[in-house]
Amino acid sequence: MSFVQDLWSRVEGIYGAILAHPFLRGLTDGTLSEDVFRYYVVQDALYLRDFARGLALLGAKSPEDPWMMMFCRHAHDALAVERTLHEEFFTGWGLTEEVVYDTSPAPTTLLYTSYLLRVAYERPFYEGLGAFLPCYWIYWEVGKALERRGSPAELYRRWIQTYASEEFGKIVQEILKVMDRVAQGLTEAQKDEVLVHFIRTSKMEYMFWDMGWRREGWPI
Repeated sequence: MSFVQDLWSRVEGIYGAILAHPFLRGLTDGTLSEDVFRYYVVQDALYLRDFARGLALLGAKSPEDPWMMMFCRHAHDALAVERTLHEEFFTGWGLTEEVVYDTSPAPTTLLYTSYLLRVAYERPFYEGLGAFLPCYWIYWEVGKALERRGSPAELYRRWIQTYASEEFGKIVQEILKVMDRVAQGLTEAQKDEVLVHFIRTSKMEYMFWDMGWRREGWPI
């Protein structure tokens, strides 16, 4: 078993809970309220802006030039490619860029992005990889699983196809290979640190969809 395979085996229960969540079930059976989906997409746009900043930090810390270029490219794509997808939705909803990016981040959005940025800034490169990996990997696995289920809603099919696509899969496979390469030089204690971040942000992936489902607000 490779290091990344071992990581995935530790979050299979979390992944199963994600697939069973009513938000994702609603995407494939077409029952998800578009208001709920709109709330989620706006928060995801806010999330991706900080996710891209974190990827740029990982690029700066990368010990090998090809990895540095990879993370800089991923940071660009997170803003350019996925923002294009979001803006297609925003146009249909009559939401301007100013309205979207002036939206206050929900508590879970702020928790997740703050954690990623702190790890990317403060911790070693290998820990950053562990923290950022679930956002790549879980979305790819979710995309493939939901594509197999299908959806009667064209809006949701477009979202699913983005993450089930071969193009996105290639991006995920790039970072998985880097994680396995890096793990070869880690001590067991360092691998444990990677695992802690990987499990923690996998839980935050669940929390993010749950936040969208509940249209989470600040309690006070």
